[in-house]
Amino acid sequence: MKNINKTIRKAVLTCLAGSFFLISIDSMAQRRVGGNGGGVHRPSGGTQTRPAATRPANQSRPAVNRPSTNKPAVTRPGSNGSGTKVTRPTNSSNTSINNRNNTTNRNSNNTRNSGNINTNISGNTRNVDRSRDITINNNRNTVVRRNTVVYARPPYVYGGYRYHAYNPYYFHPYRPYYYGPTWHPWGFFVATLAVTAIVVSVESSQYHYDQGVWYAPSNGGYTAVPAPVGGTVNNIPSGAQTVNTGTVNNYYYGGTYYEKDGNTYKVVPPTAGTIVDNLPEGGEEVTIGDVKYVKFGETYYQPVQVDGKEKYEVVLVEKDK
Repeated sequence: MKNINKTIRKAVLTCLAGSFFLISIDSMAQRRVGGNGGGVHRPSGGTQTRPAATRPANQSRPAVNRPSTNKPAVTRPGSNGSGTKVTRPTNSSNTSINNRNNTTNRNSNNTRNSGNINTNISGNTRNVDRSRDITINNNRNTVVRRNTVVYARPPYVYGGYRYHAYNPYYFHPYRPYYYGPTWHPWGFFVATLAVTAIVVSVESSQYHYDQGVWYAPSNGGYTAVPAPVGGTVNNIPSGAQTVNTGTVNNYYYGGTYYEKDGNTYKVVPPTAGTIVDNLPEGGEEVTIGDVKYVKFGETYYQPVQVDGKEKYEVVLVEKDK
């Protein structure tokens, strides 16, 4: 009986020892498998057991929440002007700006035309109101003074008149000379005058003089008229031409002749034989027989050629005896 109990105890001890041995071997095997990062008993090793949703990766963060340090061109234009393109107005805005500019330009042009204190109208000096010419006494300064020099050439005779000239007739078309925007031909009407205009009294009549043009009051404004003989001014335009009458020098500007009288300039009639380079607007090209003259009031100008240049000579007109 005792032998049986000892045998059972040895068997039990042997089983227990074998079990512990097997458990130890299995534990060691599992530790080795776990150290290699794999195994069927563990689902996913290391940090992979933690889902990405609980700790998102860096790339899952949107760029709008943390903008990069490279700011776009719209907020900080580059040195090459790339940023300025997006900050400029769109095409529709440009159109509006252009329209505003065009409107401004049109308004500024209208302002310049309407604000011309010399004319108070547009700068087209060819708009001459001839209906007002009835107030102009053309004979005041269109009677030609005879020259003391004897004419060497025979006069041109036609219609009971003789037309004297020193130079031979040389036809060239009448091309009015432009003296500038402040000069106006006879008969030109303006509502107001510039502040530079001065009043000149001649034989109890008052005229206004400004920059080579003479005006007379007319129908609520002023009309450009022939310069009155005897009218005296302190200054004449700097563009006046010096012409020789055969006896003294005259100063010619815009159809008017002046003689120096001390420190002033006096309006004088044209002298026969005087040569001028240009004629202003307001003349009339008239045909006398076979020739054409340019007529201002009662003064006739003959087209001539002097030193190869086209000019005009004051003609002496007399009745044929």
